[in-house]
Amino acid sequence: MTARRVQILCALLFTAIVAVNAGGFALSEAVRRLGPVPLGENVTYSPLVVDRDGKLLRPFTTADGYWRLPAKPEEVDRRFLSMLVAYEDKRFYSHHGIDPVAMVRAAWQMLSRGRIVSGGSTLTMQVARLLEPRPDRTFADKAAEMIRAIQIENRLSKEEILGLYLALAPYGGNLEGTRAASLAYFGKEPKRLSTAEAAMLVALPQAPESRRPDRVPAAAKAARNRVLRLLAGKGVLHPDQAEAATLEAAPQGRKPFPILAAHVAERFVRQVQAGKRDPNPVVTTTLSRFLQEQLENLARERATALGGGVSVAIVAVDNASGEVRAHVGGVGYFDKARAGQMDLAESLRSPGSTLKPFIYGLAFEDGLAHPETLVDDRPARFGVYKPENFDDAFQGTVTMRRALQQSLNVPAVMLLNSVGPNRLIARMKNAGAEPSLPPDAVPGLAVGLGGAGVKLTDLATLYLALARDGEALPLIWRPQDRSIGAQPHRLFEKAAAWQVGNVLIGAPPPENAVGGKIAYKTGTSYGYRDAWAVGFDGANTVAVWVGRPDGAPVSDLVGRKAAAPILFDAFQRIGERRVPLKSPPPGVVFARTSELPPALQRFRPGALPEVAAAGSGDAPLLISFPPDGARVEVSSDEPDATLSLKAMGGAPPFTWLADGLPIVIGEERREAVWDRPGKGFARLSVIDARGHTASVQIRLD
Repeated sequence: MTARRVQILCALLFTAIVAVNAGGFALSEAVRRLGPVPLGENVTYSPLVVDRDGKLLRPFTTADGYWRLPAKPEEVDRRFLSMLVAYEDKRFYSHHGIDPVAMVRAAWQMLSRGRIVSGGSTLTMQVARLLEPRPDRTFADKAAEMIRAIQIENRLSKEEILGLYLALAPYGGNLEGTRAASLAYFGKEPKRLSTAEAAMLVALPQAPESRRPDRVPAAAKAARNRVLRLLAGKGVLHPDQAEAATLEAAPQGRKPFPILAAHVAERFVRQVQAGKRDPNPVVTTTLSRFLQEQLENLARERATALGGGVSVAIVAVDNASGEVRAHVGGVGYFDKARAGQMDLAESLRSPGSTLKPFIYGLAFEDGLAHPETLVDDRPARFGVYKPENFDDAFQGTVTMRRALQQSLNVPAVMLLNSVGPNRLIARMKNAGAEPSLPPDAVPGLAVGLGGAGVKLTDLATLYLALARDGEALPLIWRPQDRSIGAQPHRLFEKAAAWQVGNVLIGAPPPENAVGGKIAYKTGTSYGYRDAWAVGFDGANTVAVWVGRPDGAPVSDLVGRKAAAPILFDAFQRIGERRVPLKSPPPGVVFARTSELPPALQRFRPGALPEVAAAGSGDAPLLISFPPDGARVEVSSDEPDATLSLKAMGGAPPFTWLADGLPIVIGEERREAVWDRPGKGFARLSVIDARGHTASVQIRLD
C-alpha cells in the first residue's frame, strides 16, 4: 500500500470517528468560518401558475434560465423515493448527515482496487453540495461538505432534506430537480412513474451531462439499466420486474413543458414579479386544467379546419361565482401566423349583433316592449343612417321575440333609438364591460350593430349578468380576488333579464345541434372580420370569438356558421349535465300579443315623450309624482301600504310599470295607486294610449 493511500485511509477513518460522535457536534473554528448554515431559503424556483386544484398549468424558467420546480416527497412517486434511497443512501433515515459505514467501505474499495467503486456521500451531503457548490473536490471541501450535512440534519427534517434534493438535483442542461426532469423527459408529473422512469431519474444526477437523454440517449439507457439490475440484486425490485423495465423504451429528447392558459399565466406572473413581493411565486387561478385542455384542443381543431390564419378565443365562466374556468386567448402560442402570443380574448373587436339582447333588455325594463309586442321589420331611415338586415330582406310585422331570435337589424335600431345609445353604453360600463368608441365620438345608433369595440371578456361579463337575473359580477381569475371583488351591479331588473334569456333560448341552433338548452346570440362584424357566439345555461356562460388576429376579412366568416358550433361543442366539453335556466321571477307577464295592454301590443317608433310632443299638439307625457330622484317614505310593513302616482299630459288609458312589471293597467285617470310597494330603488314608468312613455327613478324608504 502506497503512502498516499495510507494518508487517504487515515483521513477517512478520522472523519468516520467524528461522524460516530456527531450527535453533540461542537462549534469549532472551522465551523465558524463556514458561516450560516444553508437551508435552501435563498433558492430561487421557477414561477408556477396552477389551476384551482393545484395542477400545473404553466411553469416559467428562473431569472438565470433554469427549470427548477419545487417538489415535496408526497408529490413524487413513493416507489421512486424507495429506489433513490436504496441506491444512493440506504441508511438515510438512520444517520445524522454522514454514513461512517459507507465512508469506510468506499475508502477500502478505492484503496484495495485502486479506483472508486462506490461513493460515500449521503443524500444530505449531496444536498449540502447543491446548496453550496464547491468547484474543487479537495479533502477540505469534502470535510466542509460533511460538516454542512451534519448541520443541515440538525435543522431540517428528513422530508425537508429530501424535498431539497428533489428540487435541486441536476438532470442535464438547464433542468434541475426531479419534477422538471419528469416533465421534460416523460411529459408528466412525477406522481406516477413506471419502474423504468423511476430508475432513469435515479441514474441521471450521478453524471447529468454525460447521460443526458436528449444528447446521449444510449448512455442514459445504459445507466438506467445498471440501476435496475443493482436494485434487483439488492432485493428492492423483483428480477422479472427489473428485466421487463430494461426493455422499456427510453426517452431520446425533451418534451415541451406545459403551457396551458399561456396568456393568463404570463399576465399574472408578470404582475407578481413587478411587485417583487415573492421571489418564488406560485399563482393559483380559478381555472380548471381539465376544461382548459378541452377547450384549447377544441379551439385548435376548429381553427385548423377553418385555415387561412384563423384563430379562436374562448372564455368559460361559472355563473354562481363569476369565476373563470377556462381562458383560451388564441391558438398555438408559438404560431406566428396566428399571432399566438396575442391574447385575442382581450383584443378590441367589433361585436356585430351580440349587443342586441341588451337593447331589448332595456326596452323590456322600461315597459316599451314585451317579448310578444309586435314590431315592423321594414326599411327605415334614422337621419342619414339606414340599417339593413344581414340578408338584405325584410320580414314585415314580427314579434320582439322573433326579431331578436332572427337578429333583425331594423327592430333593434328602432328600440335603441327609443332607449338611447348613451344609456346602453352606460349600462354596459356599470356592469363591468369597457366598450370603446373612436376618440371624441359619442354613442350613436350604429353601436347596436357593432359600432363599438368590445373584448371577448366584456361579452362574457355582460352575458354572465343575464344568466344571473341581471346581476353583474366582475370576472374572478384568482381565489383571493373573491374577497376584494367589486360589489355586484345591476345590468337589468330581474324580469327584463329573464325575458331576454327566455327569448334567446329559443334561438335556432346551429346545424346538427340540439336547441332549447342554451340561451345564446351570435354576431358577425362588418366585412366578415369577426364571428361571435355567446351563451349560457343555468350553470355556465361561454363566449367564443373567431377571426384573424390581424383583422383581415375571411370569406363567409359568419357567427352562426363559424362560432356557434364551437359554442355548443364547448358546452358539451364542459362535461356537466345541462342545468336549465332559472325560473321566472315574480311578476313576469305571460301573455299573447292580443292579451297585452294596448300600449304594449305594437311598438311604435318615436315613443319617447319629446318625440311625440313634437308632432302631436298634445302636452307631453310626464310623471309629476313622485318626481325623478325622490326619496319617498312608505310603510311597507303594513298590509295596505300604497303610493300615489300622478301623470301629466298624454292620452288615456295609462299603464304604470315598476321595474318593467305592470302595476296598474288601463287606468283612465291621470292618478293611480301602487299597492304594497317594497323598499329600495325602483324605476317607475307610465305608457299612454299612443305608446308615449315617461320614467323616473325613485327610492322607497
